[in-house]
Amino acid sequence: MSFSISSAQPILSNHSFSKDNNLIGIVSLPGKMAKFKLIGQNAHLFKLNGNKLYIEDEAIKPNIQYYDLTIRALTSSGQQEQTFRLVHDEFIKNRVIAHRGSWKNTGASENSIAALEFAIAMGCQGSEFDVHMSADSVLVVNHDPTIQGKTIHDTNASELLSLKLASGENMPSLESYIKAGMTQNKTKLILEIKPTVKRERAIKLSHKVMELVQRLKAQAWIDYISFDYDICLELLRMDPNARVAYLNGDKSPEILAKDKLWGLDYNQSVFQKNPDWIAQAKEKGLTINAWTVNDPKLLQFFLDQKIDFITTNEPELLLKMTVK
Repeated sequence: MSFSISSAQPILSNHSFSKDNNLIGIVSLPGKMAKFKLIGQNAHLFKLNGNKLYIEDEAIKPNIQYYDLTIRALTSSGQQEQTFRLVHDEFIKNRVIAHRGSWKNTGASENSIAALEFAIAMGCQGSEFDVHMSADSVLVVNHDPTIQGKTIHDTNASELLSLKLASGENMPSLESYIKAGMTQNKTKLILEIKPTVKRERAIKLSHKVMELVQRLKAQAWIDYISFDYDICLELLRMDPNARVAYLNGDKSPEILAKDKLWGLDYNQSVFQKNPDWIAQAKEKGLTINAWTVNDPKLLQFFLDQKIDFITTNEPELLLKMTVK
């Protein structure tokens, strides 16, 4: 059995714009030569120069969070089109990633929508969360492969989504979680795809996640992470522009760069065992994240190393440290 996203759709190298740079990104059609045309009610706010997509200066307004734009690809065999949500880039860059949301000091449950909302409200750069797939192929947000004695991959979504978390909130579906995150353009959503029981199921899970992100037009918000290297590579096969980082810590920056990953996202101990990997990753142009760092001395160490992100259960503390 195979699972695939159609490659005959336009893709973009970037999905945001800012007042400092009106070049959004490169439009392409994987595996095909194409000419591109902008269509729809917002087409006049953008322009194409070859395959480079720009936003008109007058369209960049403080009160506009995003525009939806449809791009049509014309090829010798027909045409395909895709609608993208192009987001005003006001995303925070303070390196603080709330691990499973902000829950430890807020009373929210880990991986809940409330924990996400707390992370957004306090101004974190990103909020990390974990994704599994139910027995009937629905994507749900939970850290462990089990919850309240139920194994997620053996349980239907209707049963899982009716479960109450410790805070009284229902276990969220991935769709509801992403939609909650898309109401703002300050905090990124750090989507971890959890390893699963078989490679075929892992590939299907990867495709279901990518299909949902594309359907919701959520690309600007989502960074992907996984311990499963096959999942990382499959995400990049489906969308070469996806921001994908690897978690497991067993591959050097050289290997990740060769495979065109966006970054390495390793446990703090990996960097202590391989102190030269931070410099190597910077040289290769990879983003660097350390997890899960809670000790103040280690937080300061990684801040001093000027890595891109630090995942922590203490976002309040790290936020205070970043504004010193």
